[in-house]
Amino acid sequence: MSQDSVEIEGVRLKLAAPMENRAEWIGQREVLKQLLACWLVVDDQDLPLTPRLIGVPGIGKTALAMAAAAVRAQDLFVFQCTADTRPEDLLITPVLSQDGKIAYHASPLVTAMLRGAVCVLDEGNRMNEKSWASLAPLFDQRRYVESIVAGIVIPANKNFRCAVTMNQDDSTYEIPDYILSRLQPTLPLGFPNRQDELAILQYHLPFAESEMLAMTVEFLQRSHELGLDFSARDGLNLLRFALKRLAQDPNHPISKDVAWREALEYCLGEDALNLEALAERKSRDLGSNSLPLGLGDFFFDPDDPLHPDFDGDNDDDS
Repeated sequence: MSQDSVEIEGVRLKLAAPMENRAEWIGQREVLKQLLACWLVVDDQDLPLTPRLIGVPGIGKTALAMAAAAVRAQDLFVFQCTADTRPEDLLITPVLSQDGKIAYHASPLVTAMLRGAVCVLDEGNRMNEKSWASLAPLFDQRRYVESIVAGIVIPANKNFRCAVTMNQDDSTYEIPDYILSRLQPTLPLGFPNRQDELAILQYHLPFAESEMLAMTVEFLQRSHELGLDFSARDGLNLLRFALKRLAQDPNHPISKDVAWREALEYCLGEDALNLEALAERKSRDLGSNSLPLGLGDFFFDPDDPLHPDFDGDNDDDS
C-alpha cells in the first residue's frame, strides 16, 4: 500500500510514514531467532505472537526489534509509550485542518496494521490500563482495534507484526494480567559479552581510537560483573563526549585518560568512577529492605513463639 491515506467505512485516514531502518543486530543471535520465531505463522489458522522484550534501559531492545523487521524486509513503525498516552494517541487522532474540517490521522500502530508492517510499542510498561484495554482485541484472535473517535473498526493486515519493549525498572503503571497474557512470550535481553560489546561500539563509532574503545569496554564488562546496569548506550555516550573533548582544542589537547574519565563522570555520574564502591552501596540498599534486627522485640515478647529469635530449646525445665 503506497498511498499516504486509506478509507475505512467512509472515513479517510492519513497514514504515518515508516522509519528508515538500517538496523544491524550484533551478537546474541539466539534472542533474534526467538523473536523471528514469534512472528512466524506455521498454518493458515495460526496467528503470530506479540512478545515482550525485557531488559535494562539502553541494552538494545528496540534495536533488536528493528533488526528483526529488517530481516523480514518489512516497513517499521515505532510508537513511544508514555504515562499520559491516550487510546486516541494509540489509534486515531482527530486534527483540525486548514479548511476547518476534521482530519483523522492514523497512529504508527494503526498504520502498521493497515500496511502489514512491524510496529514496536516502546517502553510499554509506561502506559496506563485504559490505553492497554483499547489494544486487547488486537493481540488475541480478533486482531482488530475500534476507534471511538472515528467510529470505525480497523482490522489488522495478516502480515502485521508487533513487539513490546519493557524496561526492568519501576513502571508507572502495572500492566493488568489480561494484557500480559496476550503479550507472550517474554524474551529477556542480557548484556553482550566482551567481543560483542566491542563490536557494537565499533559499529556505531568506527572513528573511535582503539585505546578509547578498550577503556570503555573494560568499564562496561566490569560493571556487568558487579551487577550494575550500565549499558552499551552509556558507553556510546561517554565515548562520544570524550572524543569531542579531545577534538575541541587541537592546540591544547588533553590526554585520552583525562578526557575519558571526565566523560565518565559527567555522563554516568561521579559514582561511576568507583564501580566496586557503587556495587557495594547498591547491595546494601537492596539489603535494607529486610526487617531490621531487633524489630521483633517491638512486636513480640522474647518467649513468644512468633518472635524471630524464639528457640523452644532454651526453656528453663528446672
